[in-house]
Amino acid sequence: MAEAAILYGSVGVSKDDQKGREYRLLGIYSFTCRGSSGEPQQPHDADKTEKSLSRSEHLKKHQQRSTGKRTHRCSDCGKRFTSSAGIKIHQRIHTGEKPYSCAQCGKSFTASSCLTKHQRTHTGEKPYSCTQCGKSFTASSHLTVHQRTHTGEKSYSCDECGKSFATSSSLTIHQRTHTGDKPYSCAQCGKSFTASSCLTKHQRTHTGDKPFSCTQCGKSFTKSSYLTIHQRTHRIETL
Repeated sequence: MAEAAILYGSVGVSKDDQKGREYRLLGIYSFTCRGSSGEPQQPHDADKTEKSLSRSEHLKKHQQRSTGKRTHRCSDCGKRFTSSAGIKIHQRIHTGEKPYSCAQCGKSFTASSCLTKHQRTHTGEKPYSCTQCGKSFTASSHLTVHQRTHTGEKSYSCDECGKSFATSSSLTIHQRTHTGDKPYSCAQCGKSFTASSCLTKHQRTHTGDKPFSCTQCGKSFTKSSYLTIHQRTHRIETL
């Protein structure tokens, strides 16, 4: 029985009973080719089967995830992604679509994972802890960024000015200061910003939303930095 192997590095089993072809994915893709008569086919027929497999959308997606190749580019800001699902979630930043809502406070999010992280602000859950200082976080990505404050690691450098950053997203936002790119625009007044977080803060000037509240006096603020400054007035009072 003729058999061939394709090195694509995955694990699983899939069958095509209608055409009599069987593919076994055990660290490699191995396949046995049979014609309509059920008899083993010759190597040149196996080559046709290999081409058919390589054209499958599932295999393409798998290869992109394995290699980390970012073939999906956002037409609005140029950011690239390894999957169509990833770029779909990202594009909601530009469209303003937020299909996932918190049942407790009504706040909406672009992705279910963002909603899960947000819900921890209500439950107080912080499952990711720093082994060096014990500080805990609601998301593993926040812990990773925090750990760099201990190591001093800033592995992302700007080619134009040499400034270094702890995260790739911080570098991307910084590079816009050189290019002048401001991809995030306010639908109400047209003002544009280099980062989505800046747009979110700006939009509060229109909505009047003040999500940061002082636990001591109840006063609310549009930015966490304003709350921090305000809280110092309470510390002074206790001196």
